Amino acid sequence: VDLQVSPRFLAFVADWGWEPTTASTILVKLLHMVIFGSVLLAIIWITERALKSPWGRMMRAIRDNEVAASAMGKNVTKRHLQVFIIGSVVIGIAGAMLTSMEGQLTPTNYSPLRFTFLIWIMVIVGGSGNNWGAVLGGLLLGWLWLIVENAGPVIMGLITAPMTDGWLKAHLVDSAQQLRLLTLGVVLLVVMRFAPRGLIPEK
Repeated sequence: VDLQVSPRFLAFVADWGWEPTTASTILVKLLHMVIFGSVLLAIIWITERALKSPWGRMMRAIRDNEVAASAMGKNVTKRHLQVFIIGSVVIGIAGAMLTSMEGQLTPTNYSPLRFTFLIWIMVIVGGSGNNWGAVLGGLLLGWLWLIVENAGPVIMGLITAPMTDGWLKAHLVDSAQQLRLLTLGVVLLVVMRFAPRGLIPEK
């Protein structure tokens, strides 16, 4: 809204023949993309350095065998707490960016299916224990979630086209959004069958 009343911005978009509302929306989206991309790269850089450090090797040892790591003198409980705190910080940053992008915070929108199980599937498909695998899984399934969300009603319309009007056809059409869950389930099964360690397995 502030951009749409800025004289400099209005003069700039007028020179290019753009409509102020559309131009401001595009600019804000581009700025969000730059900010989110920068934060993502920073987090990947930090986690990659941590993964290859003695601390990272210790964390992998605790993950693989807590009893053996504890016998070697490692404080397993303390390391669990460290990981929980670091994860909470990253989630807090992501939540703040998501809220700033959407412009509002509606707790009822954060369903466990979308913000818990979907993230687990992203990690499993991309490759657990691998930072780049988690990024690939997030991008791939996030893209697939949006594609199926838009294509679901069209696909269900084609499937139910030969059917006569009735409760079954109406129910199937109304359930078109559930194709996202079916698609994610199929992707998870295929990956677990042919690449059980994920698309980018841990080295």
